[in-house]
Amino acid sequence: MEPGRILDPVEVLRRAKVVAVVGASKNPEKDANRVPAYLKEAGYKIIPINPTADEILGEKAYPSLEALPDEVAREVDVIDVFRPPREALSIAEQAIKLASRTGKRYVVWFQIGTASDEAVKRLTEAGLDVVVNRCMMAEHRENIAGAGR
Repeated sequence: MEPGRILDPVEVLRRAKVVAVVGASKNPEKDANRVPAYLKEAGYKIIPINPTADEILGEKAYPSLEALPDEVAREVDVIDVFRPPREALSIAEQAIKLASRTGKRYVVWFQIGTASDEAVKRLTEAGLDVVVNRCMMAEHRENIAGAGR
């Protein structure tokens, strides 16, 4: 498999339709709730990943990437990460397993301050693409909103 790349966030936002949000929060005061709420409002389908929730933002939540049923996992375009950098490698490994299981090449998007060099290296070596240290909401507001997708 060809190695993954670090992608332009604007191109990812233009192509993506379904976003799995790892670490999605039920708390409306947290970015991990505000950002997926914004994305949902902007027309993206959101799939929350949170082991302590059954539903977030009116969407069925799953406890982990590995728990996604194949038919749901095949819809996902972007895996958006809202977890601390110490969890980045574990999330990367889950994304790689999911890609292997579904045959799909995901983009793993690390929100600001969530990536680790090791996770990015592992993902790109496994053929997955990444966006690092960018906020999906900020990128969308600055580059997509009002311009059409």
